[in-house]
Amino acid sequence: MKTLIIAEKPDMGRNIAAAIEPKAKNYRSYLEGEQYIITWAIGHLIGLAEPEAYDGKYKKWNINDLPIIPDQFKLVPNARTIDQLKVIGELAKRSNLLVNSCDAGREGQHIFSLIQRHLKLSQPVKRLWISDLTPETIRKGFQELKDGSEYENLTKAARARSEADWLIGMNGSRAFTTKHNVLLSVGRVQTPVLALIYDRQKTIEAFSSLKFFEVEGHFTQNEVVYKGMWQGDRLTDKEKANALAAKVKGKPGRIASYEVKDTKEYPNKLYDLTLLQREANGKYAFSAKKTLDIAQALYEKHKVISYPRTNSNYVTEQNIPEMHKTLNALQGTSYDELVKGANRSLVHKGNKFVCNPSKVEDHHAILPTNRKASGLSADEAKLYDLIVRRFLSQFYPAAEYKVHTVITEVEGESFKTTVKELLSLGWKVIYADQKKDKAKPSKGKGKDEEEEEEIEVNEPFSISPADEVLCSDAVVKEKDTQPPKHYTEGTLLKAMESAGKQIEDEELRDAMKDSGLGTPATRAATIERLKNVGYVEMQGKKIAITQKGRTAIELIRGAGIELLTSPEMTGQWERRLNEIARGTAADGQFMENVKRFASMIVDKVKVQSRAAKTSFEGETPSVRSGSRGRGSGSASKDGADKPAGGTRKRSSAGDGGAGAKPAGARAAKPAEQGDGGPKIIGSCPRPGCGGTIFMGRKGYGCSHYKEGCKFVIWKETHGRTLTDTQVKALIEKGKTGKLKLAAEDGSPLEGKLVLANMDTGQLSVE
Repeated sequence: MKTLIIAEKPDMGRNIAAAIEPKAKNYRSYLEGEQYIITWAIGHLIGLAEPEAYDGKYKKWNINDLPIIPDQFKLVPNARTIDQLKVIGELAKRSNLLVNSCDAGREGQHIFSLIQRHLKLSQPVKRLWISDLTPETIRKGFQELKDGSEYENLTKAARARSEADWLIGMNGSRAFTTKHNVLLSVGRVQTPVLALIYDRQKTIEAFSSLKFFEVEGHFTQNEVVYKGMWQGDRLTDKEKANALAAKVKGKPGRIASYEVKDTKEYPNKLYDLTLLQREANGKYAFSAKKTLDIAQALYEKHKVISYPRTNSNYVTEQNIPEMHKTLNALQGTSYDELVKGANRSLVHKGNKFVCNPSKVEDHHAILPTNRKASGLSADEAKLYDLIVRRFLSQFYPAAEYKVHTVITEVEGESFKTTVKELLSLGWKVIYADQKKDKAKPSKGKGKDEEEEEEIEVNEPFSISPADEVLCSDAVVKEKDTQPPKHYTEGTLLKAMESAGKQIEDEELRDAMKDSGLGTPATRAATIERLKNVGYVEMQGKKIAITQKGRTAIELIRGAGIELLTSPEMTGQWERRLNEIARGTAADGQFMENVKRFASMIVDKVKVQSRAAKTSFEGETPSVRSGSRGRGSGSASKDGADKPAGGTRKRSSAGDGGAGAKPAGARAAKPAEQGDGGPKIIGSCPRPGCGGTIFMGRKGYGCSHYKEGCKFVIWKETHGRTLTDTQVKALIEKGKTGKLKLAAEDGSPLEGKLVLANMDTGQLSVE
């Protein structure tokens, strides 16, 4: 009998085989050596059954059949990957020991647990728990295998998360959809995230801008020239501001106070996944999903970074020697000069800014490995560069500054100047070759618009307190108070991490990580789901809520289910799941609370009045400054979705929001194509329509969308971006040629895309 190793994905399985069974024979769906058989899942092979598995009546959506609360949840294999599941079952018969080598996290634990439960595997289990896929780490991990029972609490938390999402998503989505006759997706995490976006939008819309004036004094003392901002109550009268400027202009002044303070800026923390996603969004406009996908490729395929789905910014004592090895490995690469300038003595076990085991649970911060990077795509190289530079900065000293604070008094009026004089770049030399970001204007941060500007200088700055000063000029600046900014994916991730609380303090941010919305691994999927169900759309980097998204939140709150939209409440649920994983809370009690909540949702919706069909329709206002861009995408026009009672399939999205994206959720309007007008692809295949298919911003829609045609083929589908030629083939021939696609769980798939529904444009794979 041999040991059966079950990895999460094929790449990981092959990496493990190469490290511990290099001569293993390849049988396509598994590898077999003398001691080990190595096989893999392809993401989730098994999921929770649809309601109709419990009772045939649930095939039709009927609010009177709700709530649906199974005594025991049934498992069903994923039809697309059932062959691989059978392979695992057969291999298990030849094994007397299982090694769970799925990703070292809650979802990886869940994937293995579902396989074990569904196949009724009774063999003892060992757990491989590693943070990178280099051969040395894999071999070390197998020398230190843990007993599977040590992760029983993590399994309970993963199961509770999955079943809770099913209960809230399935009951909430069916209740609201059948009541309002529009496909409305509800989820334990996605709904409070949508509420964050909704509330921010309402605040922006309600904001009333106030005009105010600042007076900036220009001063000279001997050879020194500097500026200062007038200190006093906010000026809203332009005449008063002008009078004040005239009062001080050309007049002598004195230095009322002058303070000099030495300050240091230490390197930024190492990356966790959410911080990496935020910065990649800010710098490169990468979506959260794109950053996660690239990071996963850098980890699995290239093996040049450690496990990315981490929520820690720190390392343990065991990682310190690895960090030094990685630093050495970066010699001779494009980072060679930065490696030469590194001070190895700064990264040690006593440096709590880097090494803090108490803040590392499942995984340490994201680190580059000692494998040299090669063959990276342009985007992979960008993300790898962010990670390497952040890593290298830990080997550099703090940047040092002298901060000069000057109060200059002229004619009884005070002006404040803050000059930040650079003494030593320190770790900032790591970024010296990169284009410096423009200083952000002081907007949208409460009172920041009143605060003085801080001037950073490289040359020495000095004022003589005893010498006279001349106010050579005084300038009146007209400004407007600013509303909060629209969310980008980066700022939304930050809000999700802190359950909507505006937290700037890093220590508090750390403390909130346990009670954020979702986990680092699932936040990207939640944002994608909000896009896919038509609740939000991207306008550049900004997230705009659609009319459908607005109405969904208003209906949920109107039904008296405020808790379902509460980021703080959902954050507390996430905290409880983390406590279950640690063994300090009971999963049974958590699930009882969720079941009661699911029942309460149904009871509240049943007595709600049906919303007007038109309340889900309407153009999404532009969030770009200065325009309400025509053709910037439309909100949902879902009145023509399947009527209540029709059969709907549930999406496999991790948040448990029920209902696949309806084909007509957001008809793709024709995009403006310069002077030539929209690009015509062909005639609409919907019987009797007579419209024309145009290339829109996100998909290929019909020119008769205003007359009710819901035909749309989305550009992004089944893991690829469709070309005009492929869409033309679909609308004229009904299918494409053979393509490389991706299944819902991300596993690779080959087949032809087929136009399965002439009315909606829904596609299937043949």
